[in-house]
Amino acid sequence: MQSFDLGKEGLRALNSALHALKGQTNMTAWDVINPKGAHAIAAGVDAPVDITVRGSTGYYCAGMNKQATIRIKGSAGPGVAENMMSGAVIIDGNASQYAGATGRGGLLVIKGNASSRCGVSMKGIDIVVHGNIGHMSAFMAQSGNLVVLGDAGDALGDSLYEARLFVRGSVKSLGADCIEKEMRPEHLALLADLLKRGEADGKAKPEEFKRYGSARKLYNFNIDNAAAY
Repeated sequence: MQSFDLGKEGLRALNSALHALKGQTNMTAWDVINPKGAHAIAAGVDAPVDITVRGSTGYYCAGMNKQATIRIKGSAGPGVAENMMSGAVIIDGNASQYAGATGRGGLLVIKGNASSRCGVSMKGIDIVVHGNIGHMSAFMAQSGNLVVLGDAGDALGDSLYEARLFVRGSVKSLGADCIEKEMRPEHLALLADLLKRGEADGKAKPEEFKRYGSARKLYNFNIDNAAAY
């Protein structure tokens, strides 16, 4: 176990040490204390390591993550797991705006609530939120899966492409070109796996969710749909 006191040693030293772990390493477990809301903690990690951050974080924690499992024992500020490529980010508390934005792979788990624009422009990431999500979540989402055990705010899935959205609670409103879709057996199987990996399989059943996706009316410009653009 590598123990790192962020309050004493500083953010630059931590990220430099983590960036040096390219490829395989035997320094696989890291414990970070005294984060005190610092920004960009464990951003750009590219190694199969397990990092625990004991406290809340600021902007862009775990941004661009590849391979690592990063556990935040607190809440996360804006842009957590932004542009994540692979690995996992698990947040015990809440997440602020645009959690998982542009994420291309990996798994983001938020055990509290997520604020506005959760999963904005997601491109393959899987996001599991145990609580609620705010307005404009999954805006322009291209691919991947967003699972919400609670409620969703206004304009869910506005202008989305082929991402799949699963919401257990109520949806305040759907965004442009987002509609409710049939929940078929393959979606139930996919959702069961996501709930298990998202540490939520004991909290909800796949049959309790509704699926939302693109109506595919905005893929190409059509004057009849001009008001929706």
